[in-house]
Formats: sequence, C-alpha cells, structure tokens
Amino acid sequence: MHLHRRSFAAALAAFACADSHAQATPLPRELPVPGGVARVDLGASPQPPAARTGDVPLLVVGTPEAWTALVGIPLSATPGEAHITVQPVGGPPRKLVYAIRAKKYAEQRLKVAPGHVELSPQDLARHERERARQQEVMATFSLPPPAHDALGMQPPVRGPRSSSFGLRRVFNGQPRAPHAGMDIAAATGVQVSAPLSGRVVDTGDYFFNGGTVWLDHGGGLLTLYCHLSSIGTKVGEVLQPGDPLGAVGATGRATGPHLHWGVLLNRAMVDPALFLR
Repeated sequence: MHLHRRSFAAALAAFACADSHAQATPLPRELPVPGGVARVDLGASPQPPAARTGDVPLLVVGTPEAWTALVGIPLSATPGEAHITVQPVGGPPRKLVYAIRAKKYAEQRLKVAPGHVELSPQDLARHERERARQQEVMATFSLPPPAHDALGMQPPVRGPRSSSFGLRRVFNGQPRAPHAGMDIAAATGVQVSAPLSGRVVDTGDYFFNGGTVWLDHGGGLLTLYCHLSSIGTKVGEVLQPGDPLGAVGATGRATGPHLHWGVLLNRAMVDPALFLR
C-alpha cells in the first residue's frame, strides 16, 4: 500500500484549512485521578490562552467561545486540590483550581528473566543512557493541533487487553513502578498502526521497552509503542490514522508477544482508554 506522508508543518497547515464547519474537537474522557485527565474550563477569548502546570505547558483546545485545558495527571499525584496557571493574551496570569480524586489500582505479579530485574553494571549503564534519552523525547512540545482536529484515537492494534493501565507491578517478587500504559495481546508480526495523526520523534531498541516508536501529536500529546518485532517508520515521518508504524513483538522486558501502548499528556503518562473513540 502506498502511504502519503508529509512534513508535520504541511500536515498542520492542511488541517488548519479544513472546513470551518467541522465538528468540535472530541475530547478525551474526563477522569481526574492519578493517571487520568482533568478538563479545566478557561472561558472565552478571541485567542487561546496559554496554560501550564508548574513549568510544563498544557494542551488547550476549543473555540473562542469556550477554551479548555487538558491536564494529564501523573500516577504519583496526591489526591486533593491542584491548580494550573493561565496566561490570557494581553491579560494578567491567573490560577484555576481543580480536584484530583483518589483511585486504587490493582496489583499484578509477573515472572521475567532475572537479567531484566537484577541489572548487570553494563545493562544498568545502558538503561540510564536510554532513560535520559526518553526524558528528552517526553519533553517534546510542538505546535498544538488545530482547534477542530479530532483527539479521539483508534486502537493501534486489535486484540484483548492483557494488562491495564495503573497496575502495581511486581517482577519476580520485587515491586516496581506502576504499569504506565495499556498492553494489547496480539501475535508477533501483527501490524501496529498510528491511532491519530502524528510525527515520529523517536525510534530505537531499548533495554526494557524493546523495539520502540514515539509519535508527537502536538501540544504535549505523545504516544508510545513498545516491544515491537520490527519498526516500519523513521524519525521525521508524518503518519495518518491507520498508517503502519511497526509490528507486534516480544522484545525488551516482555513475557510474550503484545503491544505496550502509552499516552503521554504534559509529560504525564495517562490511561490510553480515556482517548479511545
């Protein structure tokens, strides 16, 4: 199949010229819990205001009649009152408060190769280098998508969900960080497709994640694809929904073939299920 791929700037320009009667942006489902998404009403203004959580910019969507900040809430967040800072065009900054509710996630115990739990000095050094690279990728903030561009995603691969977001994971009896994505079971070699228009900002073979692709969808919204058996794209390419980006595998720290799918919003990993159409 021949794929039509354009530069990210060209793609965004094309979107901006789309029918002005396009429907309003489908937003992710609101779930203001650790690992969830909060929607904060910013009110009306001719131009979209800038919004931040701490020093991290937020994705602002909507129309001049009603703007909304989409806030990705880290899994480590403490339930209670939180706030964002809004900077209207030509106006003074202001703080807006929202509430984070508590959520208890289940626990999952897994057996993996000992070398993926107790790292050798060489593997630990590799992991530290890769973690630094991933932090750079996760800080990506490009031009936000046009106000009417759809944010609803299609599943990147069809299959049963084998591990849900937020599970407290225990590898070989040792507690580790919560599961920050959705695992979808599928056979090795099954195509993985882009769930939303985006630019490829990173690919590689990582110690824990195996074959990996990152897509940037604009405004601090990124998606992550791990354990791929092959990668069918390269950095700089722009993919449309349904375009192939790789194939399911069991590379990295994996107990069997599956896709680990992650969604990052303002540098916080959030539940991908909230973005599914």
